[in-house]
Amino acid sequence: MESKIEKLVKSVALAHLGGGIKRIEKQHASKKLTARERVNYLLDEGSFEEIGILVTHRTADFGMENEIYFGDGVVTGYGTINDRLVYIFAQDFTVFGGALSETHAEKICKIMDQAVKVGAPIIGLNDSGGARIQEGVRSLGGYADIFFRNVQASGVVPQLSAIMGPCAGGAVYSPAMTDFTLMVENTSYMFVTGPNVVKTVTNETVTAEELGGASTHSTKSGVTHITSANDIQCLEDIKTLLSYIPQNNRETAKKLPFELGDEIRDSLENIIPANRNQPYDMHHVIQGIIDKDSFFEIHKDFAANIIVGFARIAGRSIGIVANQPMILAGCLDVHSSIKGARFTRFCDCFNIPLLVLVDVPGFLPGTDQEWNGIIINGAKLLYALSDATVSRVTVITRKAYGGAYDVMNSKHIGADMNFAWPTAEIAVMGAKGAAEIIFKNEIKDAQNPEKKLKEKEAEYADKFADPFGAAKRGFIDEVIYPKDTRRKLIKAFQMLEGKEVNRPNRKHGNIPL
Repeated sequence: MESKIEKLVKSVALAHLGGGIKRIEKQHASKKLTARERVNYLLDEGSFEEIGILVTHRTADFGMENEIYFGDGVVTGYGTINDRLVYIFAQDFTVFGGALSETHAEKICKIMDQAVKVGAPIIGLNDSGGARIQEGVRSLGGYADIFFRNVQASGVVPQLSAIMGPCAGGAVYSPAMTDFTLMVENTSYMFVTGPNVVKTVTNETVTAEELGGASTHSTKSGVTHITSANDIQCLEDIKTLLSYIPQNNRETAKKLPFELGDEIRDSLENIIPANRNQPYDMHHVIQGIIDKDSFFEIHKDFAANIIVGFARIAGRSIGIVANQPMILAGCLDVHSSIKGARFTRFCDCFNIPLLVLVDVPGFLPGTDQEWNGIIINGAKLLYALSDATVSRVTVITRKAYGGAYDVMNSKHIGADMNFAWPTAEIAVMGAKGAAEIIFKNEIKDAQNPEKKLKEKEAEYADKFADPFGAAKRGFIDEVIYPKDTRRKLIKAFQMLEGKEVNRPNRKHGNIPL
C-alpha cells in the first residue's frame, strides 16, 4: 500500500512530466505544445522555479470533490530569458479546459504581485475555456482580481500576453490591458461572446476563426500586436520583443555593443520620388537609418498607413513611429492614430526613446472618419506625443501638412530635435489646394484658368513647399542630406541620454479616450 506521502510525491512527479524538455523537435513545431513545454522552451534551460504546484481547488459542488489536480490548471513561477528575470503563468488546457477558478486566479495574482515588487516582466500564456462555471461568482471574482493587478502593474513592469488557445468571455480583458498581445494562427481565438451566442442574438453565422482568430484581430480590430505561425514562433517572438524593452519603468533597455563605422547611407539619397504625389515605402527609410536587421514591427497588418516598431541605432533600443506613404498616402485616420498613440505611451512608460518619421498630407477626410471620431482619436496621438518625456527626435522626409504637421512630433509639442530633408514640404496644405483658395478669383477671371492654376500652384510651392521657412523660425533644427540622417540621429540620441523632465504636480492627465 502506498502511503499518503508517496502518493503525493508521485502526483507531483506526474505534474512535472515534460518539464525537462528544452528543445522541441522540429516535427512538433506546427502542433500545440503543453503548458510545461511552453514554459520550458521559453525560459533559459534549468531556470524555471515553479510556485504553487500543490494548490488544488476548493469546490465540492457538482461532483468536483472527485476531480482534483495539483496546480489546478495553471503553471506559475519565475525563471530567466537570456539571463533576465521574468515571472510567468501558463494555463493548462488539459485540466478542466484551463478554466479559471478561485485558486487558479490566486496563483496568477501571487506572481503578478511578486513581479511588481521585484520589478520584472510578467508573461501570460493564455489557453483557457474561460471561467469555471462550477464555482460561480468566485471564478468571476478571480478574473477581477487579475484585472485589478493588470492595472496596478501597468507602466511599472512590462506585461506580455500570448494567446495560444481559446480566450473567451471575461478572460479577454486581462490580455487587453497588458502591453502586448500575441496570437498563434489557426489555434487561438479571442472574443467576448462566441459564435453560438452571436447566432442567437444577431442571427449572424460566423466561425470562431472568423469572429476572433489571429488574422481577424491583427487586421480588423487591432486587438493583437503580433501573430505567429505556431507555438514555437510565438515563444521566439516573445524573446525578441523582450530584448528591446527594460525590466521595469526605473531602468532603460540594455544597450548592445556597437562599433561606429561608416554611418553615411547613400541609399537614402534616391528614396524620395521626383513626383511629389508618387508613393514610396517608408520601410526603406527605416532600414537605411537603423542597425542592420534590427527592426521589429508591431501591429504590422493593422492600420498600415502608420508604421510602429522597435529598432536599434548604434546598439540603443528606440521606438519608431512613421507615416507610410504607400497606404492612404500616409494620411492619419482613426485606427492609425490609436495605433501610434498606444505605442508611444508604451515607449514613454519604459524609457524607450522615440524616432518619428514624417510624410503626412493630413488627416483622412470623409464622413466615415468624422462619424467614427477622427477628432477625438486623432487627439489621442497628439496627447500621447505631447505627454511623452522620453527623448523625441523627428525627421520630416517629405510632406508635413496642416494639423498633422503639429501632431507628428513637431517642435511645438515638445520634440527635442527636429530634422528635415531638403525634400520636406511644411505648409498648411498642398500647393494645389492652397492656390485654389488663395487665388480663387484670379484663376476664375483668367483667360486660361487651368494654366493660371498651375502658375499659382508653382508660386505657392516655391514659397512654402520647402523646410527652410520653418528652419528660419527654429521649428526645424537642421535641414540635412538624407545620407547623413543616421549619423545625425546617433549623435542626437546620445546627446539626449541625460534628459529629465519635471511634470506639473497632478494626479494624472485626462487623455481623450
